[in-house]
Formats: sequence, C-alpha cells, structure tokens
Amino acid sequence: MKQPTNELERDMTFRIDRRGLAAALAAACVALAAPAALAQAPADKVVRLLVAGPPGGSLDVVSRLLAEGLQKELNQTVVVESRPGAGGAVAVNDLLQAPHDGNTLVVALDALVSEIPHIVKLRIDMAKEVRPLVELARGGIVLVGNPSVPAKTLAELVAYVKSSPGKVSYASYSAGTISHVMGLQLNKAAGIDMAHVGYKGTPPALVDLMGGHVPLMFAGIPNAVPLIKTGKIVPYAVSLPQRSPNLPNVPTFAELGYPQLEALVWIGLFTTPDVPAAAQTRMRDATLKVMAQPATRERLREFGLDAGQPRTADELTKSLRADHERVGAVLKSIDFKPE
Repeated sequence: MKQPTNELERDMTFRIDRRGLAAALAAACVALAAPAALAQAPADKVVRLLVAGPPGGSLDVVSRLLAEGLQKELNQTVVVESRPGAGGAVAVNDLLQAPHDGNTLVVALDALVSEIPHIVKLRIDMAKEVRPLVELARGGIVLVGNPSVPAKTLAELVAYVKSSPGKVSYASYSAGTISHVMGLQLNKAAGIDMAHVGYKGTPPALVDLMGGHVPLMFAGIPNAVPLIKTGKIVPYAVSLPQRSPNLPNVPTFAELGYPQLEALVWIGLFTTPDVPAAAQTRMRDATLKVMAQPATRERLREFGLDAGQPRTADELTKSLRADHERVGAVLKSIDFKPE
C-alpha cells in the first residue's frame, strides 16, 4: 500500500480509515442486533392470521379472540384473513408464499397435519411445511342421535344397532376425518356394523340428523351443544379424557368402556419451521399470555371450547405425528383412498 507523503495525505488517510472503522462497527452492531430485531418486530409490521376455515366458524372465532389480544401484547396491527378450502391447504399455500419472518401464521385444526394428508392428495408434505406453535383451544367429538332413536344411553344404542345389522347409519362432517374414524373404531370395539354417510361439512349433516334422514352423527362439541341443550338431538358420549364442562352430564367413551375412542380436537397456531427461533418464541410467548387470560377462557367456554394446554411445539409435533399414524391405520383398514 502506498504510504502518505505529506500532512494532507496523512490527514485524508486517517479520515478514510476512521470512516471505514465506523462503518465496520456499524455493520457489526447491525449483525449483533439482528436477533433482537426479530424478537421485537416494529410496530408498523402487520401480523396476518390466515384462518383455514370459513367466516363465523370456530376457527374464525378463536382467531379474532387471539388477534384482539395480540394487538395489545405486540403493539402491532393484527389482521384476520379467511382462507378456507382443501382442508387447510389454501391457507398453508399462502403461508408458504409470505415472508418467513414469523408475522404470517395459520390458524387451523390439528387435522391439518393428522387427517387432511390422508383425505386430500396434496403436493406438499404438511408435516414438513408447517410447525405448530401453540394449542389455542381444544374440544372433542360427541356421538349424538335424533330423538327418535330408541336408545338413551350408549349401551342401549349398541344393543339397538346389533339388533339391526347394517341398517343404522352415522354421519360424519367429512369422510376421512376423526368424525368418520370414530364410527369405524366404535364398530370394531363394540362389534357392531354402522354404515357411514359422509357430508361436506357439519351444518348439512346436523340438518339431516335433526330431520331424521340420518339417525346418528359424530359431531364437534361446539356445534352440537346448542342443539343438545334445546333437545333437538340426544348425546351419548364424548371423546374427551374428562367430561366436557359444556356437557357435564354426558359420560366419556372411556367411562363407558371404550378408551380407544378417546380423542382430542384442537385448534392450533402454525408457522413454518424455518422462521427464526427468536421470532417463533416471541409469537408463542405473546399468544400464551393472550389465551391464558380469564376473559379469553370464558369466551372460549361460551363457544363450547376449552382453553388449550401450554404444550411445547415439540410436544404438539409429536402428538400430530402419533394421530396421523393412528388415523392412517384405521383408514387403511377400510382401504380408504384420498380424493
């Protein structure tokens, strides 16, 4: 390197070196601050909650509760965007195309990973593309019947179905889902032969149930509770580990001798695995605070849901994997094929 030959050159060299040093220090500070920037996103950065279901449904209700709380916790704008379709694949596709910075997330049922891959032919591997961050809320399945069914208990129902082999049917809100699988499991466990009738969603199935077009259904508890309380349908058992606070007089399947029919249905907050750990932790911590608030829990109960448990992301991932294998094994036994 050429040495400075006079005072002016030496002065200019010092200034250049000082500027270079300042630039280097500034760059280093930016690099060191990067994790903090991810952990504390700017207030003008919008958080998007992509809801894998239609407006007005349980996913939408939970998403809006979460959005209201997150705006206060994060000091950011939080928007709820409905992205129904293909069992959640539409919402996940939008998630994958958004920046993977932790500010775009999907609110979906656990079925997104545990059931949908068995039901719909997908171009992506859900288990690899999404990661569960938080269990927002949980519920279960309740076996319900039309009041005209001559059975008031599960034991009486089993006896009734045995007396009419192949003539009693049950509805599911969609073929291949847990509401379908539970009927298959009850058939095997009780030695009965109920025929399955798959519907495109819960509302039309419940309408036909109340109309007597199908005698039984495995329905989501939130959807069934209002109809049970008004006497329009009759409950037999719930799939939860303990009785539902919304249906305290309805026994669990395990209580009645069918532990294999124990099943949770939970709503989760999902991200992509490659979102920086600091951003994932920030969103998870804020979400847990929101969902633990008494007012939030009370509003969940009003909608027929229980508060989610603070399981870790790894625990949720393990649960999804186990449920995926269990559902797959049952569907394989009837040679079920995805659409």
